[in-house]
Formats: sequence, structure tokens, C-alpha cells
Amino acid sequence: MAAIAELHSDFILYITPEKFYIEAIGDGNELLVIDRVSQEISLQVNHGQIPQASSSKPICGIVGTVQLLAGPYLVIITKKQKVGTINGQTIWQVAETEVISYTRTLLHLTEKQISENKLYISMVECALNTPYLYFSYSYDITHTLQRLHNTSPEFLQMPYHERADLRFVWNGHLLRELANQPELCRFCLPLLHGFISINQCSLNGKPFLWTIVSRRCCFRAGTRLFTRGIDVQGNVANFVETEQIVEYAGDKSSFVQTRGSVPLFWNQLPNLKYKPKPRLQNENHAEAFSRHFDTQIFNYGRQVLINLVDHSGAEGILERSYGEMVNRMGNPNIRYESFDFHAECRHLRWDRLSILIDRLAHEQDEFGCFLLTRDGTLVSLQDGVFRTNCVDCLDRTNVVQSMLARRSLTQIMQKLGILRTGQKVEDQLYFESLFKSVWADNADIISIQYSGTGALKTDFTRTGKRTRWGLVRDGINSLTRYYKNNFADGFRQDSIDLFLGRYMVEDGEGVTRPCPLDVEKGWKYITFPLVLLIAIAMFFANVVTPSEYTTESLLYLLFWGSMVAVTFATIMIYGTEFVDYPKLCEIRKITATIE
Repeated sequence: MAAIAELHSDFILYITPEKFYIEAIGDGNELLVIDRVSQEISLQVNHGQIPQASSSKPICGIVGTVQLLAGPYLVIITKKQKVGTINGQTIWQVAETEVISYTRTLLHLTEKQISENKLYISMVECALNTPYLYFSYSYDITHTLQRLHNTSPEFLQMPYHERADLRFVWNGHLLRELANQPELCRFCLPLLHGFISINQCSLNGKPFLWTIVSRRCCFRAGTRLFTRGIDVQGNVANFVETEQIVEYAGDKSSFVQTRGSVPLFWNQLPNLKYKPKPRLQNENHAEAFSRHFDTQIFNYGRQVLINLVDHSGAEGILERSYGEMVNRMGNPNIRYESFDFHAECRHLRWDRLSILIDRLAHEQDEFGCFLLTRDGTLVSLQDGVFRTNCVDCLDRTNVVQSMLARRSLTQIMQKLGILRTGQKVEDQLYFESLFKSVWADNADIISIQYSGTGALKTDFTRTGKRTRWGLVRDGINSLTRYYKNNFADGFRQDSIDLFLGRYMVEDGEGVTRPCPLDVEKGWKYITFPLVLLIAIAMFFANVVTPSEYTTESLLYLLFWGSMVAVTFATIMIYGTEFVDYPKLCEIRKITATIE
């Protein structure tokens, strides 16, 4: 399943005032040369043209190039960390990166442009530092085992960046300069964003590799409250393909699931309320819905749609509309399974999730899994997937996905002979503990990437039950999410949009044309929070300072208390003006909606 033509691995970057020279370690005949002045990129024969006075540093790969206000920047991987092997090929995690300017001076920029250029650089670094980015020099991690098996020899000989599943190549925009020149294909290193855990295990004296690979889609990537639902192309927010792989004595098996936002046009834009109300938009839901599931069926086969949102309250409109759209489409390859997670599992009755798993058992057995034996015999293919969602596609979704994965794992390990007949994964104490921990880590990382904090409900994933400490931890994460979603996610959304190429910095920005970062906040943005702080300070000062309360002091308390209440209420009324909204790509704060 590995490609015949592998990528170059480690490099040495030589830097001179005029050029970058990149030499592959172990292959000193070729040089990738980047002219820092003309910005031309070429592949040259190494005949000793690197000046002796150049500075050098070892690097692990090239992420690509990005255009900012100061000019182009070269983005490189400076440190990597080994994760493990899949199909005998090493998988790496990006540990450190660096963003290096082509230009040697900023004299061509105004002071304001210099400040804005620093902000753009910090956005690129924010995208790079969001855990985790992965790559391999010799294995295509953007495809599942089944997809790789179903390809032709010609496909496996294609350059990695050309044959990769573009849904999961996060540096596709940054690689465009290199990808335009076929001779540079060995330097094009596709990066996967998501979570990979590779574990060497043993049960009944039989060693095997157990792997989880979660691939985040970049087509509608964004932050939790700014990126919801579907777009006109049929891409949904927080779409993740999760593959569970077992490798034993040359046999290979995988089980794939997907998650993704409710595939309708809806939003839940932050407005300082703890939980903004989801709202459907007046758009052509049916056309985008059909495109989404045409793609899903093409890629994965039959679909069972597991919807875990509440059937009543604010989430109810999403549940009803989703179900109605499935019925309206009447696609025989789709079945809708709605399960009110919170209602069914209230009072910590998470054992009731077995009701849902029992409902899905027959179809899970029908879907099967991909199984290829050591002698090349294809035993079975997976011909359908469970597409799971809640509102965020994080906490509830991960719990259910882990339970389906456990059930599949028991079946496949029995087939492979790792488990004896009658044995189950949950009965193997050491492995069960590892299984829970890895799936909880998967939940945390996917949640950090989308919402900015670790997942909720991971105490159940890690221990098999809800705990009071887990509830406390969930409360802390919920408050942190509230802060980040309202006051930090505009910057994170801008970082994603810049990194993925949805917004491209243009020449002359900030001089001949306005810079979107140059946004003046209204007078309310400073005035009302300042008045609120003063009112709170004065209220508590009047509580603490009097030795005894008089009519005058009580009137002061009443006045400052009223000021706190009125100012706070005013801030909530004008909530969106205090939210950190993205600046690079427009997000409509007021949209036509259906209640």
C-alpha cells in the first residue's frame, strides 16, 4: 500500500541574503533553490554553488510558502516526533515549525503595516501550533487502508500531494508554489490535522498494533460558534473521518466512522449569552444536503445518521429539520437514527447508551470492516459508515463513536484470533484501560482544535462511568469555552482562513487598499465595560468600607448595584459588539432565520 516514489525526508536549509538552498540529506546531487528577491523556485544540480558564508540548520520538511504584507514567507518543520508505524511506514508528528521571511528588511512597510504583518505572522503560527499536524515520508495518511487497497498501481506511483485526499491536506494552499512544478514533487509534504495514536499491544500472548487515526476536513474548517452547518458545496463543519486499524502478523483491518455538523444551513453566532440559540437560515437546504450525502455515499457507501441532539428546547429545531430533510430526500442508502442523548442519559444513567448500540448492531454487522490477510486475500470490505453528530460533534459524538469502535474491535480481534471465542475487549482490563484513554485523548484533541478546550464527558470515556469530578472538570471547560468562543475565536478563525487560503493578503494592503485588520471598535466597546468595572468596584467598596450601614450608605449600595445591573444588561443587549468577530472573511452577524 506504500507508494513507490517516497518523499525526501530530512534536509539542510542554507540561508544567504539572496537565496535559500535546501539540500536533502543523503541526496546531495539536488538542490531546491529559492531566490529571495525574484521569488523563483527551482531544482538545480548541486555543483557547489552554496556560499561558504551561508548559515545552515537541519529541517524535517517544507510546509510551504505564504504571502504576507512583507512579502513571501517560507514555512518549515524544524522538529518532529515519531508517533509509530502504519503498514510498516513511519508516521511523524510536527513538533516545531518556523516562519522565515524572504525579505531581509521591513523598510518598505509603514509602521502600521509592520504591526499588521506581525499579526499575520502570529496567525500563521497559531494555525501551525494548534495540535496536532502529522505527516509521513513513505505512507499516504490521508487515505484509509480500504481506499489505498482499492487503487491502481499507477495511483500509488503518483506524487503524494497529487494523490492525497484533498479533504485532509491542511497545507494545500501553502504548497501551491511547489506543486505547480512537477519536478519539485519530492519536496511537497502533505500535512494531516487531527489525532493519531499508534499502540503496541498484546492479548493472549499475541502482539498487535492498534491505531486510531482521526482526519479533520479542511473544506469547512473553523471554530466552534463561527463555523456551523453546511455550505453550498455540501461541506459541513467539524467533519472528521476516524479510522481504527488493527495490524496482526501481517493481517490488516480497519473500521471507519465519520462525524460532522448537522448538514443544514444554520448558525449559532456568539452574542455573550452562555449558549446562543441555534437558528436555521433561509437557504436551499435540499441541494446542499444532497451534495453532502452524494459525496458521503460515494466515499463510504451506505449511511446511518446518528443524531444525538436534544429533541426539545433550543436544539429541537435542528433535530426536526434534519429528520424531515432525510424523509424528503427518500434516499434508500440513508437511514436516520435520532437519539436524545441528554434525555435518555439524564441522572448519570449512561448505561442507557446500550439502547442505542443495540439499535445499531444489525447494521454494524452488515457494514462489516476492511480485512486483508497477510497473503493478500481480501476477506471483507466495509460498505457503510455511521455518521454521528451532536451540536458540536465533540462530546456526545465521541462517546458513541468509542462504543461502536469497541464493538467492532471485539469482532475483528476474534476473527484474527487475538481474542478467543467469547472474550470481549471490555473484559481485558489492561487493554480496556488503554482503549478508554486513547479515545478520551481523541475527544480532547478534536475538541481543542474546534472549540479551544478539551472535551466534556471524557470521564465516561476514560472510566466507563460519570463522576462528580468529571462534572467539575466539565464545568471548568465549559466556562473556558465560553470565554474563548466570545473573546478569542475571531483571531483563531482568521488564523484558519489565512492558513487555508480563504483569505489571501494582497500587495499594497494597508496603503493602496484597506487592511481588514484595521477595524475601529465602537465607543460602546470601551465605555460600557469600563463603566461596569467601576460600578462593580464601587459596589464592593460600599459593602466593605462602612463600619455600620446608614441610609446614605444603603442608597450608595442601591445606586451602584443598579449601575451594575443596567450596564450589564446593556452589554448583553449589544452583545455582538463585544464579541471578537473574525476580520478576514465576512460572517453575517444578522441573517434571515427560521425559528
